[in-house]
Amino acid sequence: MSEFCPKGFDDVQFREVDDMKFVNSLALRVLVAVGFLFAVQPTIAHHSFAGFSNDEVKEFMGTIKEFQFRNPHVWIQILTTNSEGQEEEWSLEWGSPNQLGRRGIRPATFPPGAEVTVRTRPMINGSPAGAFVGAKFANGTIVGLWED
Repeated sequence: MSEFCPKGFDDVQFREVDDMKFVNSLALRVLVAVGFLFAVQPTIAHHSFAGFSNDEVKEFMGTIKEFQFRNPHVWIQILTTNSEGQEEEWSLEWGSPNQLGRRGIRPATFPPGAEVTVRTRPMINGSPAGAFVGAKFANGTIVGLWED
């Protein structure tokens, strides 16, 4: 002990250091926990299907351009001809690959170039996109929901 420190001062100083270490450790733990909550927020949050019409099901024929079988959602790109006679590309959103895989849907289910009639719940804003409902291939194969 130094001649400049009163008796017992060193003990108080060490307790203060220990208390400060505890506070810093606790603050770090809280900061990490809060950071973790913000980091996982994008995986917890999910968009809705509010942009798709619940009142309308559109049916059209087209050719499969691409089948994107990947997370978070499967997308089907279909080329069709619109009412003005111009080629139009539709983007149809479906469920997750995991969910669809359990129903037997595979990456080869929608081969590029195949002719197909699809049903979709179109976007409310009129853009050429929608929520996939069902498809009927030229050979009669039905995928998704389809009632004649």
